[in-house]
Amino acid sequence: MKLQRCSSVVALMGFAFVVSCVGSESTPTGTGGGSGSAGTTGGAGTTGGGGTTGTAGTTGAAGTTGNAGTTGTAGTTGIAGTTGSAGRGGTTGAAGSIGGGGGSGGAAARGGSGGGAAGRGGAGGNTAGRGGGGGDAAGTTGAAGSGGGATGTGGATPSSGCGKTPPASMRYSITVGTMTREYILSVPSNYNPNTPYRLIFGWHPWGGSAMQVAGTGNSGYYGLKGASNNQAILVSPEGLDFGGNGLGWGNTNGQDIAFLRAMLDRFKSEMCIDEGRIFSTGFSFGGMMSNAVACSGLARAVAPMAGNATSGCVSGTTRVAYMGFHGDDDTVVSIASGRTSRNTIVTRNGCTQTTVPVTPSWCDGLGSSNMPCSCVSYEGCAAGYPVIWCEFNGPHTPALNSAATIWTFFSQF
Repeated sequence: MKLQRCSSVVALMGFAFVVSCVGSESTPTGTGGGSGSAGTTGGAGTTGGGGTTGTAGTTGAAGTTGNAGTTGTAGTTGIAGTTGSAGRGGTTGAAGSIGGGGGSGGAAARGGSGGGAAGRGGAGGNTAGRGGGGGDAAGTTGAAGSGGGATGTGGATPSSGCGKTPPASMRYSITVGTMTREYILSVPSNYNPNTPYRLIFGWHPWGGSAMQVAGTGNSGYYGLKGASNNQAILVSPEGLDFGGNGLGWGNTNGQDIAFLRAMLDRFKSEMCIDEGRIFSTGFSFGGMMSNAVACSGLARAVAPMAGNATSGCVSGTTRVAYMGFHGDDDTVVSIASGRTSRNTIVTRNGCTQTTVPVTPSWCDGLGSSNMPCSCVSYEGCAAGYPVIWCEFNGPHTPALNSAATIWTFFSQF
């Protein structure tokens, strides 16, 4: 079997790398001018100075009190305060388990001429927040903007290929530097050229191939072909010979990350891709490559299975949502080396070392032979960049029946 070649890789390599992987402060509403002492119609200004049109600004001085006219004429027009500063727009909503909504737009400053800037849709939100309404002359606060929707395609970054006829689902070659590389592409059967799609890369193990991952039917791409249900574009790249023992992802001098970049450039120009929703998964050497992708800053989220840092890790601070799987009896890629790669992302994402159980859990669907099993989430991570780690009783093997779990993890972003 191909996975036996993975057994050779660790024996050959003999190491595990560490992945280094407002409303403004308003003055009080302008003091109303004193009531005209004489005259039958000289009313006091409502909120500005005694003038009939004085509008209280954020920082503007209130108009002077109108002196009562002898014939009931209103006092001197109050000097209008300076225009109130517009309230600030809501910040982008943080992605929660289903993508948080965008923050509300800020309320307009009292007396301000404009409302707050529009709050942006949250990650995964489909509705941009509306800006606050402008304050009226009396200094009434403008209405707050509404928040972004929680789910959908809002916040997408459409690629230049939107609107074009996509390439067919088949094998392709691409030149990267002086080398010709190959990949298999799967485009949704109901592809809409104006819908920005998620893009998922599935990397094969050592001794495997692009065809091994692409497979046939819904079981292809580690089961994500069926789980994604035509909601994602899927890619299975093919590796290079590694150590004379089959195709893999040695990423020598960054050549496999260069391959990834070349594919991304092509896909963005040929298809409607959401450039902010690129994902990666893979088993064994494919898990190692997914860890390298995590360090590269080229993915929104990754889900490595039985991987470590053998494919390399570009040092940096770029965050990535992370869900890892590893058997505790893995004698090919040690679980200790897998944990080391995970810890690099824990640090990058600003998480603490405190974990809490994930409920419901991928472990719930496993048989007794894979128990004990635990999936935990690290606390304190930056909003939208969770780290989830699943350990189970088992050898060097892909995470069984994990497609639905991985798709749910990816699709929240």
